[in-house]
Amino acid sequence: MERRDSQIAMKLLENKILKDGKVINNDILKVDSFINHQIDVVLTRELAKEIASIFKADRILTIETSGIALAFAVAEEIGNVPLTFAKKSKSLIVDDDVYKIEIKSFTRNISSVVTVNKKYIKKGEKVLIVDDFLAEGNASLGLVDLCKQAGAEVVGVAVAIEKSFQGGRNKLEALGIRVYSGANVKSFVDNKPVF
Repeated sequence: MERRDSQIAMKLLENKILKDGKVINNDILKVDSFINHQIDVVLTRELAKEIASIFKADRILTIETSGIALAFAVAEEIGNVPLTFAKKSKSLIVDDDVYKIEIKSFTRNISSVVTVNKKYIKKGEKVLIVDDFLAEGNASLGLVDLCKQAGAEVVGVAVAIEKSFQGGRNKLEALGIRVYSGANVKSFVDNKPVF
């Protein structure tokens, strides 16, 4: 795949974060007006195009719910590959034939057992993990583990926003996993993001 100019998506996202994002207690970046409650479709499409220019995959994997919009756009952009999302809650219609792992949420400060039905990740598949945020890396590492349980190969982790000061990228790269982020927040100073 031909790599497109990453500056387009990056600049759009950084500008949107500066304009509409809100930093809480120099710790949490709230982007619910364009990433994970209300979706900026144009921005999401630009990020998806950039991610698709970098990665090839047989399947996209995300975790419910905030990563689904970006993951959908990436799956479509890569070539209509299947999109699977790990479920955080038990359902009466989900059987017990699942891969599962416990994942701690940074923003909610709770742990959840997440599952994926075994028929939705196949041995030997090349899987791209897509999510809205990368902070400590707990969600991404949990999804990597689910792929290992299935015998699938993780080709990378792609996120809209990374808080690099929280170390998630380092943990993933230590496993040999390539990481892409649309915007890299290096720190928060006076409740403002520093890219």
